[in-house]
Amino acid sequence: MSTDELVSKTAQFSLSDNFLFVDETAGSDDTGCGTQCSPYQTPVAAVTLIVSMPEEKQLSFKIAIKKAGEAEYAEITASALKKARKSQEIAAKKAKKQAEQSSKDKEQNEAREAEEQRRLDESKKVVLAEDSSLPAAQLIRIQDAVERRDTRVKVFGWVHRQRVQGKDMMFVVLRDGTGFLQCVMTDRLCHSFDALTLTLESAIAVYGVIREVPAGKTAPDGHELIVDYWQVVGKAPGGDDSFSNRVSEESDPSLLLQQRHLVLRGDRASSILKVRARVMRAFRDHFDGNGYFEVTPPCMVQTEVEGGSTLFEFDYYGEKAYLTQSSQLYLETCLPSMGAVYTLSESYRAEKSNTRRHLSEYTHCEAEIPFISFNDLLDTIEAMVKGVVNRVWEEPATRAMITQLNPEFKPYTEPFVRMRYEEAIKWLNDQGVKRAEDGLDFEFGDDIPEAPERKMTDAIGKPILLTHFPGPIKAFYMPATKEDPRVTESVDLLMPGVGEVVGGSMRIWDHDQLLAAFQRQGLNPDVYYWYLDQRKYGTCPHGGFGLGIERFIAWITNSRTVRDCCLYPRFVGRCQP
Repeated sequence: MSTDELVSKTAQFSLSDNFLFVDETAGSDDTGCGTQCSPYQTPVAAVTLIVSMPEEKQLSFKIAIKKAGEAEYAEITASALKKARKSQEIAAKKAKKQAEQSSKDKEQNEAREAEEQRRLDESKKVVLAEDSSLPAAQLIRIQDAVERRDTRVKVFGWVHRQRVQGKDMMFVVLRDGTGFLQCVMTDRLCHSFDALTLTLESAIAVYGVIREVPAGKTAPDGHELIVDYWQVVGKAPGGDDSFSNRVSEESDPSLLLQQRHLVLRGDRASSILKVRARVMRAFRDHFDGNGYFEVTPPCMVQTEVEGGSTLFEFDYYGEKAYLTQSSQLYLETCLPSMGAVYTLSESYRAEKSNTRRHLSEYTHCEAEIPFISFNDLLDTIEAMVKGVVNRVWEEPATRAMITQLNPEFKPYTEPFVRMRYEEAIKWLNDQGVKRAEDGLDFEFGDDIPEAPERKMTDAIGKPILLTHFPGPIKAFYMPATKEDPRVTESVDLLMPGVGEVVGGSMRIWDHDQLLAAFQRQGLNPDVYYWYLDQRKYGTCPHGGFGLGIERFIAWITNSRTVRDCCLYPRFVGRCQP
């Protein structure tokens, strides 16, 4: 057929017959209506419309189709029409089946809702009462449950998990901060209104006898409470405001920080804080056992320790004051009267470092020791870290939490690697690690950034006591070594996976040298009169260090960020809750 004949025939179709139009390229089954101006995209849509018409009209309609790549409409072939009808029949059967299933589901849902409402109405008639013929229940904490097996007890706690088994049994895992206890409720105990509407994080009281679980079954501590009576103390909301809708493991990190008060109830967060508590106690036990005295220095000061750019400044009754960066200077004043001293207190750094290892407020473990050498200081730091780890590792409950949080963790028994700053520079250059700012090799005097430092530490895979840093990149109070005045008697302890955990040094103990250091730093020595007096009235060689508790916890628990290792982290842009 010629082009002119095809055009004439198409015009005849559109004028003399009832056609539905299909355009495979420009049509739409969703918005089209079958006209030439608004065609369908597939023949199936056209057939669907035809079969929906009265039977006497169906035969009067035909289908014109413009295939992809063609310019004009042509009547659909018999085989294509047959295929379209077959597809329409299959779709119609599927739609009918879906409609029937939807209707069935609706009926089942309505029946289920009616049954649930009936059960709720019936449950309001169930009144639970404690059986006065039973022995009086002894109030215990979950951590004491093993010793109280086979006796009737009373336990308060929060619903950590729950599972309903049929209509006559319910399992509730209770949490009270000291442990977890599986509670089994049966019969009427499961039929009350409180039982049917019980929600996660509701506070409840349960009464009953603790029994070992049957062979082949598991539960926390290998036992469960067979409940004979229980009551709600404080019910948590359900629905849209339920606990699981407020926070989840998949929530955005910023939301988890905003809802930190709820996140703390989770297994990992609570375990980290419990490990932290035991680590803090272990540090105190270590220092106390080695003859140190704990002191509590002020946190409001008028002097700087680590540089003025990181000071939090505030008005102190009309005078300029700061939140302390470190308690080191105050600890040094205690040496003549108390000997070796330490503190576990907060330090503050106004560093706009939004990294996973920086906080604006952190717990600082600091110590100062008189009459020691630099090698003594290195030995002291290594012994402290190993001693604290061993103390927490020897506690079965703490060890279990650490193992769950960080299955690969084991206490170090081998000596820490001791590496000088110059050796670290050589290692980085030998490994092809370049400076980020210009892509060149590191040079003596460069302050090694976090990323290359972490790369080196992780590659070596052992704790590193990195020593003898150049004076210009360290604090003013660190003394130069006698053999090389370019470097100081300074040390950073680097841990795999975390980086720097401890920073320490010997302290300048000569009065004139310290005065000169103040002048080089541009500090007014008059403000530090009390610190200079330590070099005037019986000075002595001494040294000390500071350890970030959050970084130490991150190392032990394999936490990705130090923000997870404190109660409510404070950093750039975050000062709540």
